[in-house]
Amino acid sequence: MLAARSLLVEVLDTTLREGSYVVDFQLDEKFVVDLLNRMDETPITKIEIGHGVGFEAERAGIRPCNIDLKRWCEIARAELASSEWGMFAQPEFSQLSTLRDLCDQGMSFVRIGMPAEQVPENLDYIKRAIEICGQVYLNLMKSSATSVDRMPSLLDGIPQEIAGLYIVDSYGSMLPGDIGRYIEAAKQCCSVVGFHGHDNLGMANANSLAALDSGAAIIDGTLAGIGRGAGNAETESLAGILSMVGDDVYSYQKLAKLAEFSRGGLDARPDNRNLQVLGGVIGVHSGFFPLIEEICEEFYLDPGYLMATAVELAEHSVGKNDIRAAAQLIAQRAAMTGNSPMADALFGGTQ
Repeated sequence: MLAARSLLVEVLDTTLREGSYVVDFQLDEKFVVDLLNRMDETPITKIEIGHGVGFEAERAGIRPCNIDLKRWCEIARAELASSEWGMFAQPEFSQLSTLRDLCDQGMSFVRIGMPAEQVPENLDYIKRAIEICGQVYLNLMKSSATSVDRMPSLLDGIPQEIAGLYIVDSYGSMLPGDIGRYIEAAKQCCSVVGFHGHDNLGMANANSLAALDSGAAIIDGTLAGIGRGAGNAETESLAGILSMVGDDVYSYQKLAKLAEFSRGGLDARPDNRNLQVLGGVIGVHSGFFPLIEEICEEFYLDPGYLMATAVELAEHSVGKNDIRAAAQLIAQRAAMTGNSPMADALFGGTQ
């Protein structure tokens, strides 16, 4: 099945956006220039750049990228002659006036990210973005936190003009069978569906292929899998797999060389493998791992027990307040049993 679809597959590379996480959004500009120049010589036609969290993330108190928006545009225009470039946005802080400026500077696409539950309240933002930008994709962050049965009703109002709809495995916790169900649900709302996978449990590549088998038209990758937390599906591996089942439409050998180049240019800090696996299985976003580590160290808590308790308390996806509330609940349970919080975790809490 995959062989028959390989020529229709679009691989979007998001190395520079996802990769910015691993260097705390402080990228070496020469590396960025060189990578974009070399990427433009490959058949990859869509490249996502900019701040990992989204443009203007600093308006939400997040550390700004050392490369400002004006410079990103200058570099992209200078280095990309064949490939389109775009950025990530979140309605919470990414202004539509800035989106207009970016498009005026040559940006071709934008991917707007939010959980499915937030889509109804942001329909006006999405509609106005479509009026500004020719290609607007909606990325359903933390997709697995929303029941697949609820997805169509939450997406009922999205405009028909939207370029595509993405299922996003933010926790890296989905399995191929899950992917098929979510892709099918998304296809009820949009004819073009994409998939963005994280690799907490080592499933990002397999899940990307499952997405293609289920009818997805776009899959995301990063060179060498470099990205937030445990990383992403690997652009060069996806290209290699597609070449094995069809044609070498993405020049996997060139991409493999660029993957090694990226490993040197993005000096990735090692992730906490324990938390990545726990977060993938339990369903907690890696963005909360620093808070979890802080709380566990301060109160001598087991991180898995803290995560599991937070999931029990969360209405949808786990947030900071759920994690803090979980710590308080564990402390209350420990006080009732007379055990330390860690001992309480080891014995499974109160009955």
